[in-house]
Amino acid sequence: MNIKPRLVMLGKRVIRKAHPEKLKSFLKTAERTIPDVANAMVDVCFINGCDPTIVPHPVRYRVTHQREQLEANGISTSEIFYTEVREDDARCANMFIVFRCPHLDNVEKCIKRAQELGKPVFFDIDDLVIDTSYTDQLPYVMGLNAAGKKLYDDGVIRMGKTLKLCDGAITTTAALADELKKYVPEVVINRNTASDEMWHYSREALKLKEKNRTEDVIISTSPKVKVPKRCDGEIRIGYFSGSITHNADFAMVMPAIISVMEAHPGVVLYIAGPLDLPDALSGFRDRIRAVPFLDWRALPSLISLVDINIAPLEDTVFNRAKSENKWVEAALVKTVTAASDMGAFAEMIKDGVTGFLCRDDAWESCLEKLVTDEDLRNKTAEAASAFAQENCTTIATGNALADLVREKTRHTAVFVFPSTEISGGLMVAQKHAAVLRRAGYQVTILADYPTKLWLEYDGVLFPVIKWHQEEVRALFEKAVATMWVTVEFIENYGRAREKYYLVQGFETDFYEQGIFLRPQANRTYSLVDGIRYVTISRWCQGWLKERFHKDAAFIHNGFHSELFPKRKRDMSGKILLLIEGDSEVPYKGVDESFRIANKLDRERFEVWYLSYNGKAKSWYKADKVLHRVPYSEVGKIYEQCDILLKSSTLESFSYPPLEMMATGGFSVLLANGGNVEYLENGKNCLFYEQGNTDDAVRLINSLADDPALREKLESNFEQTVRVRVWKAIEPEILAAYGAENLCDVND
Repeated sequence: MNIKPRLVMLGKRVIRKAHPEKLKSFLKTAERTIPDVANAMVDVCFINGCDPTIVPHPVRYRVTHQREQLEANGISTSEIFYTEVREDDARCANMFIVFRCPHLDNVEKCIKRAQELGKPVFFDIDDLVIDTSYTDQLPYVMGLNAAGKKLYDDGVIRMGKTLKLCDGAITTTAALADELKKYVPEVVINRNTASDEMWHYSREALKLKEKNRTEDVIISTSPKVKVPKRCDGEIRIGYFSGSITHNADFAMVMPAIISVMEAHPGVVLYIAGPLDLPDALSGFRDRIRAVPFLDWRALPSLISLVDINIAPLEDTVFNRAKSENKWVEAALVKTVTAASDMGAFAEMIKDGVTGFLCRDDAWESCLEKLVTDEDLRNKTAEAASAFAQENCTTIATGNALADLVREKTRHTAVFVFPSTEISGGLMVAQKHAAVLRRAGYQVTILADYPTKLWLEYDGVLFPVIKWHQEEVRALFEKAVATMWVTVEFIENYGRAREKYYLVQGFETDFYEQGIFLRPQANRTYSLVDGIRYVTISRWCQGWLKERFHKDAAFIHNGFHSELFPKRKRDMSGKILLLIEGDSEVPYKGVDESFRIANKLDRERFEVWYLSYNGKAKSWYKADKVLHRVPYSEVGKIYEQCDILLKSSTLESFSYPPLEMMATGGFSVLLANGGNVEYLENGKNCLFYEQGNTDDAVRLINSLADDPALREKLESNFEQTVRVRVWKAIEPEILAAYGAENLCDVND
């Protein structure tokens, strides 16, 4: 057989007696009926708000390249286009980076839900398109008609609205960071860098330099761009505009270009991208080569074939925020750059060493020097190339961004569940998860068979992710297995710093002898590599130490006393006896409880049966059957009943007697490892011997008849309950998971 143990828990009651072939059939049926709610779980999800078919290079630099930086440094990533974002996507990453995203209701809902879960959300922007006070300075925007400007402004305003929703911002330059600090409390600079593929195309482009001296070269086929062989004495100046907002920038440097072209007949001007060619250059049409906007893979080849790359910018707040992309792209293909002495160019270029910085009146002298001095061009281009390779590529620079993500997501925890069908044991696990969440942890639930996207417990909302190994790629500080079938996941998951196994029972005995799952369950108590054992039962702590040599951290188990209202029992009128447990699980002893109850005087006693899973058998004499009652309603049932009868032989921690006690009711029980921790015969409960049904009937009748006995037991209820209230236990939970120093637990 090749059935993974993690598939088994849904069919626990079936598996006990099932033949292996029947088990296979059951699992296939279960897989067909479980809704598909699988999603990838990563460290960082990028929400991209910029359509790459309209403006491709911002997305490439700020999403694709940053993803490469992170992936190259061990941080997993994913990407969603902003119009496709759902609120539920907040489940699927530990951190979100929202790039250039105009406000939409769906985006806001996702951001707010992520923040509710304790997940940081950063806005990424590479231009000051966040407020019309900046964009109104652009000549392009000034030239728009009323309708066009209204549409443009709407996008800018909505961009700013999304920015203000976020916890901080990531940006490209110091000037841009200074402006963004007016809108968000934290701003981090992560400069634009060249991707590894860009670097590859740049290296390929270098091969064209020599080739072009003797022959024509084709650098693009769509559109087709042919660069004729270089003539003797030819010096090429290149201007790569990038977008239609750069007309004014080029106009600023045009007098210097005209002067140099007049003085040197060998100077040829290459213009690539959208630019309106000024009339003042009409006399040089035979020395001007206009090239359409090129795919980024072809652009390095064109830049490599010019001798001087110019990057003029008007000195405005908007332009001071722009990045140094043009210099980096030229540096990688060993082409010297002359750029405006401002903003990111001034931050990154060492004047005269890795490029040249020009004030408005220095352009002509700078171009003259570069046109006439080939050695200077080559020396500067080589220095720029060496610097860019070391400091301006994704592989070289990504660790700083990765460190930011690690810092922002360092308190993350994941609890691994078999399914979202919650049992008593998984409710305990949810409580532990809720305590960690309130202490400041991001907490995710991984479920093998999720039937829902969210779980809510104790006022805390948990995101649910399906736990296929190939889909969960996030780094977690703490990973907690909750039942034996979930241990396999954390054993094999390499991206958890600390691994825990919350043991709540001897699950080997969940299955009858001969069932192949018994040894598989048993092995989980003998793991040696990096698994920390935690338990909520002194009984479990004992056998883990004695039989498996495991020192398990102990956490007292607790309950929500506020859900169990107290009522004084006087046993007047008909006495209500409650039997609780799963009738299909033998060790729950429900059959024995009903053999006892069936002997009672039914004129005096009424019997209720409460079960979440198993149903009443035909011979059970139950006056009322309560099935799948929500936990929040269970306390009202206990309050109505007078005596709990429970015949379990195996419990990790037995809740029902404690819950009945909290309401002021009484219990007749079998002693087991999960209840003797807090129950004492004759002090706060009455124990009977297994199989002695007559003795159990006697004890039930004595509770009904003897007020003094009831008074004695009742006098000890408050003390027992008080130490089991969750609030008193929460510090133990934090300590067991090594989280006690993070912060105080909130109410």
